Amino acid sequence: MTSLSASLVRGALLSPLKRAGRPDAALPPDRPTRPAASVAPGPLAAYGRICGFTESGALPLTYPHVLAFPDTMRLMTGRAFPLPVLGLVHTWIEIAPHRPVEPTEPLELTVYAQELNPHRRGTEVTMTTEARVAGELVWESRSGYLSRHAPRRPEPDPASTPSAAEAGANLPTATASTAGRPAAASPEELPARAEWSLPGDLGRRYGAVSGDRNPIHLYPLTARLFGFPRAIAHGMWTAARCLAETQDPAAVRTVRIDFRAPVLLPATVTYAADAAGDAFALRGPGDRVHLVGAVNRKG
Repeated sequence: MTSLSASLVRGALLSPLKRAGRPDAALPPDRPTRPAASVAPGPLAAYGRICGFTESGALPLTYPHVLAFPDTMRLMTGRAFPLPVLGLVHTWIEIAPHRPVEPTEPLELTVYAQELNPHRRGTEVTMTTEARVAGELVWESRSGYLSRHAPRRPEPDPASTPSAAEAGANLPTATASTAGRPAAASPEELPARAEWSLPGDLGRRYGAVSGDRNPIHLYPLTARLFGFPRAIAHGMWTAARCLAETQDPAAVRTVRIDFRAPVLLPATVTYAADAAGDAFALRGPGDRVHLVGAVNRKG
């Protein structure tokens, strides 16, 4: 946690020296790796309690991301990383648990910056995390982080415009797997399954467990420095809390979650999902959608 706080400070100091808007910029080639180690039971239990996971034995679907996040932040706040970390927004995450991982298994974690892409609101970087046990890839994720700025708008080259078939082939796994199935209900149409009251100190409590003490999550005053009227919940807490409702996590092939709007704390939110729990959403008052998710199951 100390190293993560140091990364946040370093990122704040270096951010004014960086310029966003260059999707062709070079990404750092480094691949920080946390040596294989079993998971500490105390922090794992605290994480499970605050996110609503049951003590099933296997690691929660989101926990390797939390374990690797200090290395992710060190990479993103380094001098070689082209985007300023201040204002960087976590926009989506895809998780592929290749098999359940027991806490006692020595888990090796590697992170790297995969690619930069232009986005309608700026430039988006894809960060990848891989977890291995004795060399076996057991879990991986990809996350999108958006640096907001006025985007460049180059003229499209008709010769390079992909066909419909080519565009479909490039869809994320969790989306492409739904081809040929009936259209899923919209986030607003999914039936409500639970209502959660989120306290004003949720960001501080989750930050103490995860180590992510970004000022936007801690206090109204520190959040206002970054344009938010109140502290906001961690996106990865909202993702984890929704995934804690997933039935039979061992059968999950992939998960895709898109973060749409921040949750201002305190708040009352509604967890909505279809009958199988494979399509879900988190909604606020007036059916404001905070996130949407899709589970692709094995078999």
